[in-house]
Amino acid sequence: MTNHWIDIRNADCIMIIGSNAAENHPVSFKWVTKAIENGAKLISVDPRFTRTSSKAHIYAPIRSGTDIAFIGGMMNYILNDMEENPDNYNMEYVTQYTNAAFVVNPDYAFSDGLFGEVKDGQYTAAAKATWKYADSETPSTDPTLTDPHCVFQLLKQHYSRYDVETVCSITGTPEDVYLDVCRTYCATGVKGKAGTIMYAMGTTQHTYGTQNVRSYAVLQLLLGNMGVAGGGINALRGTSNVQGSTDMCLLSHILPGYLAAPVESDTNLEAYLARARPSVITPQGLTGDKSSNWWGNYKKYIVSLLKAWYGDAVTADNDYCFSYLPKCDTSVNYTHIGIIEAMGRGIIKGLWVWGQNPASGGPNSNGARNALANLDWLVSVDIWMNETAEFWKRPGIEPADIGTEVFVLPAACSYEKEGSISNSGRWAQWRYKAVDPPGEAMADLEIMHLVMLKLKELYAEDAQAPQREAVTNLVWDYGTHVTSDAVAKEINGYDSTGKLVENFTNLMDDGTTSSGNWLYCNMYTESAGNKAKKREPVDSHPAQIGLYSDWSWCWPLNRRIIYNRASVDLDGVPWDSEHPVIFSYTPETKWQGDVPDGGWAPINQADDGAKYLPFIMKPEGVARLLGFGLKDGPFPEAYEPWESPLTSSLMSGTKTDPCAFVGSYMNPRGTPEEFPYVGTTYRCTEHWQTGIMTRNLPWLVQLMPEMFVEMDEELAAEKGIKNGDRVIVESARGEIEAVALVTMRFQPMQVNGQTIYHVGVLNHWGYSGMAKGDTGNILTPHVGDANTTIPEYKTFLCNVRKVE
Repeated sequence: MTNHWIDIRNADCIMIIGSNAAENHPVSFKWVTKAIENGAKLISVDPRFTRTSSKAHIYAPIRSGTDIAFIGGMMNYILNDMEENPDNYNMEYVTQYTNAAFVVNPDYAFSDGLFGEVKDGQYTAAAKATWKYADSETPSTDPTLTDPHCVFQLLKQHYSRYDVETVCSITGTPEDVYLDVCRTYCATGVKGKAGTIMYAMGTTQHTYGTQNVRSYAVLQLLLGNMGVAGGGINALRGTSNVQGSTDMCLLSHILPGYLAAPVESDTNLEAYLARARPSVITPQGLTGDKSSNWWGNYKKYIVSLLKAWYGDAVTADNDYCFSYLPKCDTSVNYTHIGIIEAMGRGIIKGLWVWGQNPASGGPNSNGARNALANLDWLVSVDIWMNETAEFWKRPGIEPADIGTEVFVLPAACSYEKEGSISNSGRWAQWRYKAVDPPGEAMADLEIMHLVMLKLKELYAEDAQAPQREAVTNLVWDYGTHVTSDAVAKEINGYDSTGKLVENFTNLMDDGTTSSGNWLYCNMYTESAGNKAKKREPVDSHPAQIGLYSDWSWCWPLNRRIIYNRASVDLDGVPWDSEHPVIFSYTPETKWQGDVPDGGWAPINQADDGAKYLPFIMKPEGVARLLGFGLKDGPFPEAYEPWESPLTSSLMSGTKTDPCAFVGSYMNPRGTPEEFPYVGTTYRCTEHWQTGIMTRNLPWLVQLMPEMFVEMDEELAAEKGIKNGDRVIVESARGEIEAVALVTMRFQPMQVNGQTIYHVGVLNHWGYSGMAKGDTGNILTPHVGDANTTIPEYKTFLCNVRKVE
């Protein structure tokens, strides 16, 4: 989240899209309710009329997988209205704080759904070069926004195709409802107003999920809603520590603190930095004339990370132990889908599964279960037996035919261990151990500790082991038992004297400082101790806007709203005087309010050459309406899902995202002739994830005992299905049996004259636990987002029939 949970109450309008926050994030909805009590409007955009929709002022039905068309039409509405009624928008924000005025390479071209030439599922380097500024170091700008090659005009041209009629023919949203959404949400573009977007997996789990989020960002920037109280784009994380696990490099393409994972061409540290560290871009013609390009500190952060891992072994002479880091092959996909594909082909022979259940939770579950049988060994670490640990004895399988050796390590649950969690709002909060874990169960950290001690022992004994020093030189000095407190200190980091570093501005690039994650440097200091333990229930912000800065600690530097220097004008005056984030800058007292995103003076008060622009993580200092860092284009473009009920795209001649990842292992593709309905997955309140924690609790099993699927009354009548009937839902990859829930929550949609029906399925069930049933992920395809490979759980083709 760019903002945080409590800040939602400051919004004038809230759009919840790709999320059913009322059921799946009920605590967050407390703040939505508070905003409504303060006069805010709520918009719910969802294929299904949910409990969130029931509280909304506007419910906009949408065909699953058509977010970019929906948001693109809103952009078109804004861009047209902005020229006719500029006073309705914060034009100073748009021209001075975004790259709207930047002049782009004149060779930029878009044609028939493509931004240049695509080869083997990737845009060519030549095509990507045209997405950048005409001058890559000192780009010229046109603050009048009239230059035909400036970002604003290219944006306007791109989304001119997204008129209301076209958009609604794609999304299935009634035109009058859609226009109501546009008018209501776009009213937050006025200075002093704020709108926020709340989204979850309904947004991201598509072959163009990253571009879905990008479209939200562009919309918010056009409305001046980034960096302000009550604004932002706010991801509703699905579990209590998804944000923290991502910060600590759960994903395959990053190291802790969102540093890039090394690749094979990174032959040394300098080669790595030349690839990963952005060069500063200094725009010409804006009032602001300086970019802090914070990622320019890359070397400090990677060297301090290596120092945290390898201690005294890190020296300038050995390139700070950079050679110890494994290097990725850029032709290999290391994500969840990529790993399952490699297992299926026999490339991966051993697998650790830690707090995860791919036999039920991953896409194309039948394929994942078959792939597990190709392993020599599997280690499952969990608090209960799950489908992955028991895949070898699942229904229809002869255990003697499975050659995989399975080891199960019982783990402690969250109440049986101590440590921090980082919530969606980036707040790191310390949780204390309540009871000891049962039997032989251990905290994950203790299990990792024992494994690492044994690995170091084995590598020390084997002088011929490859990359031996990467393990033997690893600092692992926790003693007999590791504590979360010791790890928290290591993550914060130490200075050259052995004291805890005060914050990441003190990190060095010469190997004299350490930090296990630069973003968390300042969480644990000599002066304040472990700040994640802070619990002061008083909002110390002078305007009482709900920051609660002394409750827990928030990265970076306890900043509660990131990019908050965009919340003030060029003179440093807040756009919203009622909800100022930072304010009242003087050279003596600096900024008041939140921790500023860079403590420099307001642009109009600063000296020439020191007028720092507000978006400090961008090399040009401003936010990007046109972004050239993604694989599938500089602007979000509407495509169809990999499996679509339509025979062609209604927006262009390019039907699907040209760069989407498509798996080949047991991944047949369905057609609308055989599978005419749109399937989509979601959660129910009573169960969580694959159900291992909830289907083992008898009271929750009693509340929600069986797998069910939802369908609308018209489809059910056509199929002869009544509420409570047992039905089979089938896709090209398999079939599931469930109880039919015939409901008005789904309604048929008209898409370009074609009636579209949705079928809703859940993924909480499996063959382990107290309550058993099929998982909806048997139906989902092995395809993923072009940039992240997150699976396309939310849209696939299926058919449904009554069990006779």
